[in-house]
Amino acid sequence: MTALPAPTTAIIVVAAGSGTRLGAGVPKALVDLDGRSALSHALNGVFAARAMQIVVVAPAGHEQEVADELIDADGGRGRRASVVVGGETRQQSVAAGLAALHPGIEVVLVHDAARALTPAAQIDAVAAAVTAEAGVIPALPVVDTLKHVSGDEVVGSVDRSLLAAAQTPQGFPRRALEAAYSRASQTGDEHTDDAALFTAAGGSVRRIHGSERAFKITTPSDVERARMLLGERVPTPPVLPRIGVGTDVHAFGGEGNLWLAGLEWPGERPLSGHSDGDAVAHAIVDALLGAAGLGDIGQHFGTAHPEYTGAHADVFLARTAAMLAEAGFAIGNVSVQFQGNRPRFSARRAEAEEVLSAALGGAAVTVSATTTDRLGFPGRGEGIAVTAVALLVPLG
Repeated sequence: MTALPAPTTAIIVVAAGSGTRLGAGVPKALVDLDGRSALSHALNGVFAARAMQIVVVAPAGHEQEVADELIDADGGRGRRASVVVGGETRQQSVAAGLAALHPGIEVVLVHDAARALTPAAQIDAVAAAVTAEAGVIPALPVVDTLKHVSGDEVVGSVDRSLLAAAQTPQGFPRRALEAAYSRASQTGDEHTDDAALFTAAGGSVRRIHGSERAFKITTPSDVERARMLLGERVPTPPVLPRIGVGTDVHAFGGEGNLWLAGLEWPGERPLSGHSDGDAVAHAIVDALLGAAGLGDIGQHFGTAHPEYTGAHADVFLARTAAMLAEAGFAIGNVSVQFQGNRPRFSARRAEAEEVLSAALGGAAVTVSATTTDRLGFPGRGEGIAVTAVALLVPLG
């Protein structure tokens, strides 16, 4: 296998800040956002960008934590990545990162781990825009009205069209950046970002458009903003299986033969009802609809729907199964029991279960029957009472 060429671009991820203004008790880069640290999210963007050498500058005493974050972010891809210890100032930390670069690196990006949600596209865009003569920063237009003040007194306005809010990563030609850092070390000058340091040494910097997501996490309100944005990406909790219970009661007194559990029972007294009076099928429908939150059998198949007059179990159950599929559910199983002295059910149990299951698209259906020892209207032979329990499983 031919080895991939060594990268010519490197990114220094500065994660050595103390985070004093956050008051979190841990370095800023290790502040928890959603069960994962700001650094972890920043590294996700870095690893999603095109291949480059990665150097993470860790706060002293937290090297192992940062190394663990780096290993997790790499996910076994074996990218060129390492951890170095930062200094007391940001410039010292970046200088430590520069010292760890491989010889073949030509372009250097300097990125703040505190800009944890920076998109990979922004990282790639900065890297692509750096030239041998000029550095590049991503920046956004300033939208607030800005004022000159003296204490509490406003003394003038600032033309915001001349301003831009700088972000990271900031990219530079390596040799020119190293020379700028060498100069700053000799003069003792401190700058708020690498672009300022670079221009102070005579370098030229251009800007490209930045991203609203690349804001810097500095205060507790910034942490909350990041958490809200991350919450948009949190997977929706899975829909759990749902259980429904259905009951139905029909009195004897209809015309023709009895229909029960999807079967015709010649010679048995029929049940009265809008359709065929099949109390077992009707209880199953109610259990299924109830589990899915789709109403009840009266709403969908009642007297307001004359097309179901005289309909048998297969019609009700097939339509119910279709409604469940449309709502995103599959039928796990159905268990149903009816109370009555007749018909004698055991001899046709398997046949009934097969018919009901087929009507529901192959779902498992079990049916049992019991008597009430002559108690209540089923025991007196006046009708049949049915209870059904159904389990639904979310599709997908």
